[in-house]
This record gives sequence, structure tokens and C-alpha cells, in this order.
Amino acid sequence: MRAEDALDPARLGRTPLEDMLSSIAAAEPVPGGGAVAGLVEAIGAALGLMVVGYSEGRPRLAEHAATHAEVRSQLESHRRRALDLAAADAAAYARLNALWRRSEDDPERLAGMPEAVAAAIAAPRAMAETGLETLAALGRLVGRSNRHLGSDLAIAAILAEAAVRSAIWNVRINLPLLEDAVRRAEVRQFVDHALKESASRCRSIEESVAEA
Repeated sequence: MRAEDALDPARLGRTPLEDMLSSIAAAEPVPGGGAVAGLVEAIGAALGLMVVGYSEGRPRLAEHAATHAEVRSQLESHRRRALDLAAADAAAYARLNALWRRSEDDPERLAGMPEAVAAAIAAPRAMAETGLETLAALGRLVGRSNRHLGSDLAIAAILAEAAVRSAIWNVRINLPLLEDAVRRAEVRQFVDHALKESASRCRSIEESVAEA
């Protein structure tokens, strides 16, 4: 693939699936793991929206109408944010990669590296946070949504957890570059929390669906 043909991560949400997959498969740095994590998160949120769509307006679920409306708003926001963060992750990586190409004593590299590293950690961290919020929203649909969409709800949760785990890898890979030891410890604490919490939330949804 020629560089000029490479997919702009900012257009992920408007790119035909085959073109997107070809761009991901190409030997180009972006779109890469960060974009894929964002796409997985967006797909999970979209599938959750389908569950909401098949639950709204059903007489048996009328008492949960307010929950459906709130979850719809949350998932729509998460779907858009996931794609925005995929683009932010790619931009952060591109900046970091450009600085790496410079000599270690280059003034621009020395001046720009701290901010570039912070951005390369902030974007996937925000993506993981969004995935956790998506799981929380999906959890509110358990017992309050169309039971025939139970498998879809479980799959949406699995995708959201996968997005969290994927985003965390992009946090981890850049963490050694963070010079502030206190900040590094705080990020490691978040990593541990995000992995445990996402697994717990996903497992709870799957078990609830299986028991229904």
C-alpha cells in the first residue's frame, strides 16, 4: 500500500469495511492496534444499541423506558467517542514515532518527548475508560431488555471488555517511557483496576444472560 493510499484514522467511521480491513492489514504503522481497539469498542456499543432498539416500546418492558433512553444516550456517546479516540491514539503514535526518528540529543526530541508520551498514554487510557462505561451501561440492560437479544447483549459486553484489554496494551507499551515515577505508579494502578473491573462486569453480564 502506498503512503498516500493509507487510511486516515479520522475517517474510520466513514470507511467501507473492506478498505478498512485492507488498511489495517497493510505494513503501515496506522491504523494499528489503537484504531482496532476503538473500532471494537464502537461495534460493541452499536450492538448494545441494537438491544436497546429491540427493547424500546415493548409493553412488557414499559417500566424500563427511562433506563432504555438513558442507556441509548450513553451508548451513542460511547460509540462516537471510541472512534474519536481511535484517531487520537493514531495521532499520538505518529507524533511519538516522528520524535523517535530523531537523534537522542535533538532539541526538538528532548523538548517534545514528555508531551508526546503523555498523549500516547492518555488516548488509550481514555479508550479503556470508555469501555468500562460501556460495560456499565450494558449492565443496566440485564433483566430490562428483550430476552431474545440476550446473546447480543453478551457479545456486546465481550467486545467492550476486549476493547478495554486492547487499549490497556497501548498504555502498557508506552508506560516505560513515562519518566515521572509517581505518575507511572498511578497509571499502573489504573491498568490493574481497568482489567479487573472490565472482566468482572463482562462476566456478570454473561452469567446473567446464561441464567435467564
